[in-house]
Amino acid sequence: MTITRFCLVRHGETDWNAARRLQGHTDIDLNAKGLAQAKQMAHALYRINLKFDILYTSDLKRAAKTAQAIEQLFKTSAVNNVALRERHLGALQGLTTDEAPTREPELWKSHLSRNINENLRDGESIQQFSERIQTVLEQIRMQHSGKTILLVSHGGTLDMMY
Repeated sequence: MTITRFCLVRHGETDWNAARRLQGHTDIDLNAKGLAQAKQMAHALYRINLKFDILYTSDLKRAAKTAQAIEQLFKTSAVNNVALRERHLGALQGLTTDEAPTREPELWKSHLSRNINENLRDGESIQQFSERIQTVLEQIRMQHSGKTILLVSHGGTLDMMY
């Protein structure tokens, strides 16, 4: 049996993370703390002598910039993959966790209940999100069978992977 290993990394902090604003597909860059976290993560991986064969990242800036710190230290290049993006949160994107219950009470309630079929009005349901992540992981696994894959992505995406 061939074993393929995935090492999963979440992106560093953005201003929207700090403000508890729902990002989804919104392309928000890392803040100063997030850039420092990315460098710290890269150095931690380097110190433990992590060996990987390929680096993948979501195409969104917050993940790509986190991967960039790894690229620089390990002298490698990341493969951007749009399918590794965070869940599209539809009408909730851009709202803070304080605003959402007031502005979109029914959607927020459905979101918190983890209703797998709710697409959050023009977003992506958990079912769709899960299928997207399962498909991309399987594609990456098949393409790099027996290898170690370092993957930089988002909290929700990693949740689906687990």
